[in-house]
Amino acid sequence: MPRRPYKKRPVEKDEIYESKEVSKLINYIMIHGKKRVSEKIVYTVLDKIKKENKDPIKTLNQAISNVAPEHEVKPRRLGGASYLVPIQVRNDRKIYLALNWIVQKASAKSSKEFKTFSEKLYREIIDASNNQGDAVGKKLETERLAEANKAFSHLKW
Repeated sequence: MPRRPYKKRPVEKDEIYESKEVSKLINYIMIHGKKRVSEKIVYTVLDKIKKENKDPIKTLNQAISNVAPEHEVKPRRLGGASYLVPIQVRNDRKIYLALNWIVQKASAKSSKEFKTFSEKLYREIIDASNNQGDAVGKKLETERLAEANKAFSHLKW
């Protein structure tokens, strides 16, 4: 437990779309501090969505809302036993989980189907906005686990 409260750093909006979600997606994709590389990947994906006559920000927000879980489980230790206690997910954590699951599932796709990461990410965002795909499956799995452990909800502190 920290001795003093965290000072949460504000997220800056990205330059092109003026969106915090796009900026967070860029930061979650970034590896070894190479932000320009991750920006290029994200902007390529969003341009590809724009070419299909869809609004890229609305599509991304739809994907986030379809992947973001309402409940998750946290382990609580009580009397030598660990219980998975379902809790409601905070709004900022919902966005974090949704974007991270989209990025993880995109990177897990096989390289035989798609040649570049931007193609994988594009496919995952389109699938998530249509309420399909691996990231939506991860959300359903998480919520199913929370539903199964609903009996332990009285252990919330």
